[in-house]
Amino acid sequence: MHDEYRDSFADLDAVLAEATPDDRAFDAALRPRTLEELVGQERVREQLSLVLEAAQQRGRTPDHVLLSGPPGLGKTTIAMIIAHQLGAHLRLTSGPAIQHAGDLAAILSGVDEGDVLFIDEIHRMSRPAEELLYMAMEDFRVDVVVGKGPGATAIPLEIPPFTVVGATTRAGLLPGPLRDRFGFTAQLDYYEAAELQRIVERSARLLDLTISDDGAREIASRSRGTPRIANRLLRRVRDYAQVRGDGTVGHPEARKALSVRSARPSRSSPSRSSSGWASSRGRRAVGSRPQPPGVTSGSPHRPTRHSSRSTTPSRGAPAAGQASVPTRPRGSMGRATVLGCVSKLPPGPEPGPPCGRHPTLTEHLP
Repeated sequence: MHDEYRDSFADLDAVLAEATPDDRAFDAALRPRTLEELVGQERVREQLSLVLEAAQQRGRTPDHVLLSGPPGLGKTTIAMIIAHQLGAHLRLTSGPAIQHAGDLAAILSGVDEGDVLFIDEIHRMSRPAEELLYMAMEDFRVDVVVGKGPGATAIPLEIPPFTVVGATTRAGLLPGPLRDRFGFTAQLDYYEAAELQRIVERSARLLDLTISDDGAREIASRSRGTPRIANRLLRRVRDYAQVRGDGTVGHPEARKALSVRSARPSRSSPSRSSSGWASSRGRRAVGSRPQPPGVTSGSPHRPTRHSSRSTTPSRGAPAAGQASVPTRPRGSMGRATVLGCVSKLPPGPEPGPPCGRHPTLTEHLP
C-alpha cells in the first residue's frame, strides 16, 4: 500500500501540502504530543522510542535524528514529540534562513544543554554553514573566525551537548558527510486510508465535531495519503456542516462539502463544427471554403511551387506587348541543384562541370 501511494503521488505538487499560517495554527492544536498519540509510522515510532528511552536511561542526549519524506507527513510533529519526550526546549529554524556560517554560530551560541535544534529543509543550507555544523554535531564546538586576511583569528566556542533534528524532502541532495553524522535516520511514508481515518476522527474529537465513520472515511479517501491535507479537508467539511447542515458530519455532508470545494470553472470551448473545423488539430476541412488559386485538393493551404502568391498584377508588371520575364518563386534553389535533385526551371543553357565545392553540387556557367 505504501508503494502504491509513493508511485501515485511522486509528482504531487508541493504547494498542495504546504501550510498557510492559519493551517499551522490549526495543526498546532491537533498535533500529538507523545509517540503513543502518533498515528501511523509504526516502524519509525518503535525505533525512535528505543533511541529516546536508551538516552534517558544513560542520562545523555540522544543521537542526532534525520527525518526525510514528502511534505505534510509529520516531520515537524515528530521533532516536537522528541523535545517533549526529553523534557527539553525546542529551537526551530530552516535551511534557507542559514546562508552564512555566522548565522549558524549565532543560533548555536544560544543553545542550552539537552536542547533540540530542529532544522527544516536542511538540504538548503549553504556550504559554509554545513561545514560549521559538522564540527558542532561531532565535537560540540565551533570556531568563529573574526577579521579578514592575515589578521583574522579563530575563536573556539564550546557548545553544550544538544540534539539536531533535521528534516528534508529531498534526502538525495544532502552531502554524504552531513548525512553520516546523523545517528538515526527515518524515512516517513504516505499513510494508509485506515490510518488517515483515525487521524480525522481524533481531530474531530479535539474540535468537538460529531462525525460518522462513513464521513471520516470519505475525508480520508480524499487526503492523498497526507495528514495535513486530511485536517485541511476536515476544516472545510466542518464549515459546510455548520452553515448548511446541523453541525454533524455524515457521508452525504462530506461528499457535498468536498464536491463544493473541488468545483472548477468550466473551460469547455464552443463547438467547432459550425466553423468548419475538421479535427482537433485545428485544420479546416478541404472544400469547406473556396480554395485560392494554386491550391490543390490534396494539399490544403499549400500552393504549388511555381504559383505566385497573388493573381493581381504586382507593382512593376510588364506592360502590354512586352515579353514577361519568368520570376523565381520565393524559396526556390535557382539554377543550382542540391543532392542530385534538379529543380523544374524554364529551359536554359546546359549545366557546366561540377563546381568542386560539393560532389553533388553543380552550377550553370555562362
